[in-house]
Amino acid sequence: MRSQPTSFEGGPMDGRTLPILLGPTGHPPKWYEIPVPAADGGAPTVLLYERVPAGYTKRLHLQKGWKYAYAPDARMPKLRWPWTKPTPPAPPVPPAA
Repeated sequence: MRSQPTSFEGGPMDGRTLPILLGPTGHPPKWYEIPVPAADGGAPTVLLYERVPAGYTKRLHLQKGWKYAYAPDARMPKLRWPWTKPTPPAPPVPPAA
């Protein structure tokens, strides 16, 4: 599999570059999770980074590549298949008399 050195921006990984595996389309994943073990042996903290464009060229405005930006309050979206039906809304609750 191919990998590409990708830089991280913001958060604890600011300024670091890691080799990230590329998918079948040649792009790194849209979200990157980094588990950080707790010092006391508890549940690990998960750092979440989102893939954003690294920049654009001046003349033709072509994208230069990708980087990961720290998203402290974001949640990774659930995987949704195109053929799944949307969940039906909950039935209304009748008022108590």
